[in-house]
Amino acid sequence: MASPYDSGLDQNEANFVVLTPIGFLRRSAEVYPQRRSVIHGETRYTWRQTYERCRRLASALAKHGVGRGDTVAVMAPNVPAAFEATFGVPMAGAVLNALNIRLDSDTIAFILKHGEAKVLLTDGEFAPVVKAALAQLDNKPLVIDIADPLGPGERLGETDYEAFLAGGDPHFAGLTPRDEWDAIALNYTSGTTGNPKGVVYHHRGAFLNALGNILVWGMPQHPVYLWTLPMFHCNGWCFPWTVTALAGTHICLRRVEASAIYEAIEQDGVTHLCGAPVVMNLLLNDRAADGRTLPRRVEMMTAGAAPPAAVIEGMEGRGFKITHVYGLTEVYGPAVVCAWHDEWDALSADERARLKARQGINYPVLDGLMVGDPETLRPVPWDGATMGEIFMRGNIVMKGYLKNPRATEEAFAGGWFHSGDLAVQHPDGYVEIKDRSKDIIISGGENISTIEVEDVLYRHPAVLEAAVVAKADERWGETPCAFVTLREGAAADAADIIAFCRQHMAHYKAPRTVVFGPLPKTSTGKIQKFVLRERAKDAANPTSSRARSGD
Repeated sequence: MASPYDSGLDQNEANFVVLTPIGFLRRSAEVYPQRRSVIHGETRYTWRQTYERCRRLASALAKHGVGRGDTVAVMAPNVPAAFEATFGVPMAGAVLNALNIRLDSDTIAFILKHGEAKVLLTDGEFAPVVKAALAQLDNKPLVIDIADPLGPGERLGETDYEAFLAGGDPHFAGLTPRDEWDAIALNYTSGTTGNPKGVVYHHRGAFLNALGNILVWGMPQHPVYLWTLPMFHCNGWCFPWTVTALAGTHICLRRVEASAIYEAIEQDGVTHLCGAPVVMNLLLNDRAADGRTLPRRVEMMTAGAAPPAAVIEGMEGRGFKITHVYGLTEVYGPAVVCAWHDEWDALSADERARLKARQGINYPVLDGLMVGDPETLRPVPWDGATMGEIFMRGNIVMKGYLKNPRATEEAFAGGWFHSGDLAVQHPDGYVEIKDRSKDIIISGGENISTIEVEDVLYRHPAVLEAAVVAKADERWGETPCAFVTLREGAAADAADIIAFCRQHMAHYKAPRTVVFGPLPKTSTGKIQKFVLRERAKDAANPTSSRARSGD
């Protein structure tokens, strides 16, 4: 028998609207039109101005043939144009592809081709690498230069960003998504093989995770948010949408430098910022800030390799309140938070830092978080000792990998997203990562595939065998450590190996430590990386001695 609730109570224009973060911008502009929206050096915008600029961008893109499902790529640091693209591109019905500014030209060329970028907004600082990438493409996107007055560089495109905006309509209505499942962003993540995978976000997930950030961080109206986290990282962990929903102020920071961060805190009233543990080390080790106390408590959200207890303690001693989160590109950035309990405030500093270093529990907008057996998907005991893989499910899990159905199917096998991270679950339900089943190194918030680095090492004429593992680093969290066996009669030293890698891949991916000698193997010839991880702990950094086969 049909339920009375199933008859005559249907969705209509009055009771159902597609969830999209685009509406956050319209509301803030209408309610707080004169409130400060963006600060970048001497540049100041209000929410009314930002709304008009985003509408101009959407209109100008539409005039150049950009429509639903088209890809618009952005290669830029944290400048106003990168922020405006977060709204202007989806307002045109298109999909935003924010490029990692640290990538090499070959990888950028692959992404532009794979994502079928129709337009590329690029900052002049990256003209050399972008030019080299474009030279590899048969079908080149329309190139628009971002001429930031605070940045260097040359022009590549047919026009510059401000001129492009001038041709747009400030009253352009924009296109609303037909379905909240429509794609809003495309982000490429390092996999365990050579080419990166394109992670597709939808409007619903972006909307929900933007609100999830507010909930887990207890964010008030009108926060002053400093952009130390790259906007190209998971669309800035959804914070362009989060801060806009609260009609806050976005303070753009072209380069992450301790002096600039402290200056913004002092002069612009910063209340919130995000960043990898490397940013925390940067602030702690700034001698100019020794003895300095912050004018107010500043909330900082961090993710990546768990920050050492001493770093957390040191930051909180400076006046920062640290919130530790965990996530992946596939879940819109942070999706797990070490939610704090008031009673923990009475614990010692070491114990507080130990608890805060755990990854934690699921965001309210993430339906499921489980540590389970990778084969059976059965949950492990909550004993803080039994290892399993982290699994997630819910509305802030990606649509899938672009043009890669096999990888998508594998990632969602059994109805859960497989993170590839190994962890334990404590009796209070909090998750703590212990290792990574995929050999991914997290360095300064960047993912580095060990297989990709090994592939380059094997191309060195003196290298017979190579293996790469993570080595703990006080500044970067982790860095690549290469173990190399040389060919008979060949000679090379660490400087040679590192320089070769830097010539053939992004510099941050190159090993910082090189150890020479035979590699430990199983009886079947498989390299024992767990042995190498132990050896990496004692390896000098950097290694510079000359090596010769047989040494």
